[in-house]
Amino acid sequence: QVQLVESGGGSVQAGGSLRLSCAASKYTGSSNCMGWFRQAPGKEREGVATIYTYNVNTNFVDYADSVRGRFTISKDNAENTLYLHMNSLKPEDTAMYYCAADSTPYGECTWRRLTFRYWGQGTQVTVSS
Repeated sequence: QVQLVESGGGSVQAGGSLRLSCAASKYTGSSNCMGWFRQAPGKEREGVATIYTYNVNTNFVDYADSVRGRFTISKDNAENTLYLHMNSLKPEDTAMYYCAADSTPYGECTWRRLTFRYWGQGTQVTVSS
């Protein structure tokens, strides 16, 4: 059973930074696509960033336009941990952030796809103005 546990959320002022972590169980070894998604109150869940692991030394990343240049997704394969470094945070970044994992072809590893197989419980990020 794949388990994903997010941490690192919190409250921060606009312009600040946070780093989210997602600890994945060992069974995610076959999940070559992982991503971060978020959902704000009253809004639909949306993709933030994805990372496709081609091999131990090569990852391909993709970002939603709203976060590109401010957020960085990364993965520690040895520790089975996914990260999201968030800089220059804005009030509109306030949401519950979810980690997700799946086994997909490269072309299907995108933040535009919301049908990932495995999901974490989420961690709250609140940005005040």
